[in-house]
Amino acid sequence: MDPLFDVVFIAHAESATQTNHQERCVLKKSLGARTMLYPTPVSVVGTYDKNGKPNVATAAWVGICCSKPPCITVSFRKATYTHGNIVERKAFTINVPPEKYVKETDYIGIASGRGVDKFSTAKLTPVKSDLVDAPYVKEFPLVLECKLRHILELGLHTQFIGEIVDVKADEAILENGLPDMKKINPILYAPEVRSYYSVGSYLGKAHSLGKEM
Repeated sequence: MDPLFDVVFIAHAESATQTNHQERCVLKKSLGARTMLYPTPVSVVGTYDKNGKPNVATAAWVGICCSKPPCITVSFRKATYTHGNIVERKAFTINVPPEKYVKETDYIGIASGRGVDKFSTAKLTPVKSDLVDAPYVKEFPLVLECKLRHILELGLHTQFIGEIVDVKADEAILENGLPDMKKINPILYAPEVRSYYSVGSYLGKAHSLGKEM
């Protein structure tokens, strides 16, 4: 084959590849730098204030951040009541609310504990953790008890990293000794549009489906 033809052919192939890549990129519309990870979990964070008053706050900026030691991260604005409580008490709980408590969970997210007793208004029961200096919600089936390990100032939000010292679960949500997603029936959150969703269908086992490729 003519070497010149080879060069021309390769050049055309590379150009076509670049064009196809550019066309694929054009299909996506830029939405800018925004907090749009879909979905995010809905968690209720339990704390005590400096006077020992139990409080709860709904948070979507929550996620596991380390396996060993097991750690979870949650972020709050400095202006929030819960921010000060975590700094004061060096502990918090992460409570997973089930779908049937979606109204209570939303209320917990829009009211401030400075002026009201959110546990009382939402008709929920605070339970004092025997491991960390924070309360958890009796009615919610899955609870992570956390002691504060790190504080990171990010900007508008402060990131709190807590070490998970224990996980407590209602017997009713367990399957073979572990929490079952459908039995928990957790709430999912769509940021920016501020909407709640329920969990969908089971898709298959992780670290297994990919082996079929």
